[in-house]
Amino acid sequence: MAEKLQMIVDQFAAAPKELRVQALLDYSRRVPPLPQELADDRDRLERVHECQTPFFLATEIDGEGRIHLYFDCPPEAPTVRGFAGILREGLEGEPWEEVLAVPPDFYAGMGLQEVVSALRLRGMGAILARLKRQIRESTDSGGRA
Repeated sequence: MAEKLQMIVDQFAAAPKELRVQALLDYSRRVPPLPQELADDRDRLERVHECQTPFFLATEIDGEGRIHLYFDCPPEAPTVRGFAGILREGLEGEPWEEVLAVPPDFYAGMGLQEVVSALRLRGMGAILARLKRQIRESTDSGGRA
């Protein structure tokens, strides 16, 4: 797993239960707004239908093979935004091969099941699956997501 993401997983796992919620909320505040070109062309964003909250994402691979992640999720959904913040913090700028190698249930070791519902956790898995699919499509076709 990408080193930055592993560090986040380890920090959550080591934190007391009551601090995990606070940490998730902190990550929700770290999600930057969409760049103007994506905000103006929302067709480039893909909806993650498995999320109860309207959640959209886009991935790009730069010329060095590094991933750039873009998320759009309302501030009124701090749990899902927190998931986006964790993924962005842990995977932004990583080589696309490392992102594809992230286990689908990487979050299982974070202890989040003690503070959020299983349904919400499945949303995190769906977000990861969707961004990995975009990366596979991009790299298989030789284009960019």
